[in-house]
Amino acid sequence: MERIQTDKAPQAIGPYSQAIRTGNIIYTSGQIPLTPAGELVEGGIDAQTHRVMENIKAVLEEGGADLSRVVKTTIYLADMGDFQRVNDIYGSYFSEHRPARSCVEVSRLPKNVRVEIEAIALVE
Repeated sequence: MERIQTDKAPQAIGPYSQAIRTGNIIYTSGQIPLTPAGELVEGGIDAQTHRVMENIKAVLEEGGADLSRVVKTTIYLADMGDFQRVNDIYGSYFSEHRPARSCVEVSRLPKNVRVEIEAIALVE
């Protein structure tokens, strides 16, 4: 197993890695809307979702993959009322490729953010 670490995404806020690569698979930890400097993104669900997707891109790129190699994502929402906005923004990052996905509403997310997303991707 190989730990994936990049300064282009926020550092882990607990005892875990940004991602782990095992063989040709990368498993990202859930990404929340923190900047690479660790600051919470303001501006509502749109800004938070874009930041989360940019964090996932950065972690995958550090591990030798990109969004076109994602096979599965899980989206956690603090409010399912945000589903359509998140879905639209998420879809803009996967315009040519549609990975499998789960989306669930949870009672609370770290730092009281509105969205968290994790991904599984293949490395060539």
